[in-house]
Amino acid sequence: VQLQAFGGGLVQTGGSLGLSCSYSGDSQRNYVMGWFRQAPGKEREFAAAIGWSGESTYYADSVKGRFTISRDNAKNTVYLQMNFLKPEDAAVYFCAASPTRYISWDAKYYKYWGQGTQVTVSS
Repeated sequence: VQLQAFGGGLVQTGGSLGLSCSYSGDSQRNYVMGWFRQAPGKEREFAAAIGWSGESTYYADSVKGRFTISRDNAKNTVYLQMNFLKPEDAAVYFCAASPTRYISWDAKYYKYWGQGTQVTVSS
């Protein structure tokens, strides 16, 4: 099972950026998918997660209302649309896959991880 994140880059405060994560090696339909992020000098933190069918989503309070997670199981891809970006959103963003049935914010339930993509927000 391999995950690969795309779409990071430099954006101004208040701008938007979309990330995608492609999945290979198994049917993505069987996994809860999540996005985590890690800023320099800080611990990795949860951002968003989406259930198998895409109907259930869960967001960290820090991104709620600004970020949207979605998935296309036919394309084996999960997305993170980030709007109204703030300097504190700058981080390396990781996608991850959890074989559990329920959405979780806890990284320990995510078995597979992508390599991360850098998001930089200029003030």
